[in-house]
Amino acid sequence: MSKEIKVLGTGCPKCMQTTSIITEVVAENDFDASIEKVEDIMEIMKYNVMSTPAVVVDGEVVIKGRIPSKQELKDLLS
Repeated sequence: MSKEIKVLGTGCPKCMQTTSIITEVVAENDFDASIEKVEDIMEIMKYNVMSTPAVVVDGEVVIKGRIPSKQELKDLLS
């Protein structure tokens, strides 16, 4: 079953780094996932997130306000 991953952030360096790490983890582990970058502040507010970057997996906010490690993402997506 495909996972839907969203990276919430306005395009800051930390948000771009988070997107890059997620892309690497998905590719390295052959996960079936779609990755979407959400930069619209009104859309981000719908997730009740005040600090970015934030990561949403299948509609649930799993990380907010920091850059996740590769291992943490691998565990979340497994």
